[in-house]
Amino acid sequence: MTIAHINDDYEQNVSVSDVPMQLASLDIWDKKYRLKSKDGDVIDVTIDDTYQRVARNLAEVEADSQKQAYWNERFLWALRHGAIPAGRIVSNAGALEHKPATSTINCTVSGTIQDSMNGILGKVFEAGLTLKAGCGIGYEFSTLRPKGAYVCGAGAYTSGPLSFMDIYDKMCFTISSAGGRRGAQMATFDVGHPDVLDFIRAKRENGRLRQFNMSLLISEDFMQAVTHDADWKLAFPVCKEEVTAENMDLSDNDRFIWREWPVTDGYVCDESGRVACRVYKTIKARHLWDMIMSSTYDYAEPGFLLIDKYNEMNNNWYCENIRASNPCGEQGLPQYGACLLGSVNLTRFVREPFTDQAHFDWDEFRDVVAVFTRMLDNVVEVNGLPLEQQRNEIAYKRRHGLGYLGLGSTITMLRMKYGAPESLAFTERVTRELAVTGWRQALELAREKGPAPVMEDDFTVTRKMLRQRPEMVRDGYQVGDTVKGKVLHARYSRYMQRIAAVEPQLVDELTEVGARFTHHSSIAPTGTISLSLANNASNGIEPSFAHVYSRNVIREGKKTKEKVEVCSYELLAYRELINPKANPDSQDPYRQLPDYFVTADHITPKEHVDIQAAAQKWIDSSISKTANVPTDFPFDSFKDIYLYAYEQGLKGCTTFRFNPEAFQGVLVKEKDLENTTYEFVLDDGTVVSAKGNEEIEYDGETHTAANLFDALKEGYYGRF
Repeated sequence: MTIAHINDDYEQNVSVSDVPMQLASLDIWDKKYRLKSKDGDVIDVTIDDTYQRVARNLAEVEADSQKQAYWNERFLWALRHGAIPAGRIVSNAGALEHKPATSTINCTVSGTIQDSMNGILGKVFEAGLTLKAGCGIGYEFSTLRPKGAYVCGAGAYTSGPLSFMDIYDKMCFTISSAGGRRGAQMATFDVGHPDVLDFIRAKRENGRLRQFNMSLLISEDFMQAVTHDADWKLAFPVCKEEVTAENMDLSDNDRFIWREWPVTDGYVCDESGRVACRVYKTIKARHLWDMIMSSTYDYAEPGFLLIDKYNEMNNNWYCENIRASNPCGEQGLPQYGACLLGSVNLTRFVREPFTDQAHFDWDEFRDVVAVFTRMLDNVVEVNGLPLEQQRNEIAYKRRHGLGYLGLGSTITMLRMKYGAPESLAFTERVTRELAVTGWRQALELAREKGPAPVMEDDFTVTRKMLRQRPEMVRDGYQVGDTVKGKVLHARYSRYMQRIAAVEPQLVDELTEVGARFTHHSSIAPTGTISLSLANNASNGIEPSFAHVYSRNVIREGKKTKEKVEVCSYELLAYRELINPKANPDSQDPYRQLPDYFVTADHITPKEHVDIQAAAQKWIDSSISKTANVPTDFPFDSFKDIYLYAYEQGLKGCTTFRFNPEAFQGVLVKEKDLENTTYEFVLDDGTVVSAKGNEEIEYDGETHTAANLFDALKEGYYGRF
């Protein structure tokens, strides 16, 4: 039972913007996004000062003073009404005087790591500069030959890609990224590489590769092999010199297999561009699948990037081969690819929340998305990327990833349950509106400022292109013809064909004019911007983790992470607007929350995937989403999540199951800490036990038992 209007002032106090900021939100803004001088003097006195700084800086990109003044006002309006640029923009835009070596770009991907010491160490150097500028970075490591392979030039055997990943890991930990942000990295790895089992097991070693998120590149061929219980060959390319020196018979199907590979130089290729690979081992695909699932169940990694689906749906299908992503997986990018991010806070458009009249303000939402799209496009001109290749790539394609945050909170405020059919319909509509509005702006901006340079370039039609897009044959194209990038983008991209189904005239005009950018949308995890600037609205596309819980926050100078108590935004809003005494754990009917107040633990894995699928239909890049499951969730049911995600056509899937023996998560619930006992072995052999939420005095500081245990086990104690 819940009481509908306990707050007598509700009718005069219906604005969601009036919900007071919680102290944890203000604290994170102060530590991460508030501009201060090098001496610590405050420059952004209020959050609105931060918005004014960002709006002013991005409006300065406009052509003349009149436009700069106009768009400064419009950008500031959007920021005050739910537009939240990604952390690098909020932290660094307009901060050049105080932070001259920082970037406004969150996402980058390394150039291909060539299989040589120069290639490996050269990319370490580039990555160090990228991380120092505040950007996250992704790499593919399966371009490196497997452990034990012979290196002709060195006359020795290689230690394999995992050993070189350790170098990147230590480099990232050493570099303190700009803006109070530790470095973030993604490692991707081909599921057909001979060292794939080592990659899957790598994080089982305490403290190893902790500066990486890790994801497998899952191919359609592998999924078909799993489905049909077939064999799976683990293989790596053979170089031309090896083939000649050893007189290899590449037609021997037991010893060699032809595969698509990101690098072709120095390797033997067939007419379709596939590379000859030596088979190192043959295993059952389902055996490998079970190993992947077991590791993900226990350690939440590796993640799962369905790379063939990613490339099939890539707007730049004709000039890119995606093999790596940014650290959270929502942006698959080519070599030296870079992408800027922004999220619209959906909670800001809910009118009369928690009532029978609760509704979403679609008109204002579309207005904010339109203005925000121009704002993000302007970020390209102030990108601050450290490498020339990165700057050239972002200027050539101008891709950005505009998404949203607070979906779970918004669904609750509209009196729906996350994962229920009506919430799926809302998710698809809000994502479609964001997409269509963005592509309308792509056309308007192209007419005003010109399309992305890639749109006007000529591309030569190849056999591979005609195989990938048979409709081009029907339209009369032949091998050797030239065609503009804007035509390949608007008419033959699978995603833009989907947009054409609802906006055919818009896509026809984009074919003629070209778009201002090649990509418009992605949904990021939005962890700290949700907590800070959105007052802990639910992260990205997620439901709220819980309504009262703790976040483990890195504090400079502290030897372990600090546990900070927070409330969900929807609980704060419900207390402010409906019932100030509402409590999620109360047995008192006058204090209980309505049944549509669900959290991550209440949502089935299928519902998580269904929400992601509803949004992915209209997102041109990808979505960072985690399906949280309880600690006691059955393993066989867990495995089904990933097969279902594949069947639904997703580009990736990630899960999280609380496992205190393996690691301490960023988000934790009090009951999980209470139910977990940690044991510490002292120098004299004495064993001390403590529950996860108990406080322990150690080394002159007070720590929670869980965070102290994690810091000592993982090797980061005292290193923040």
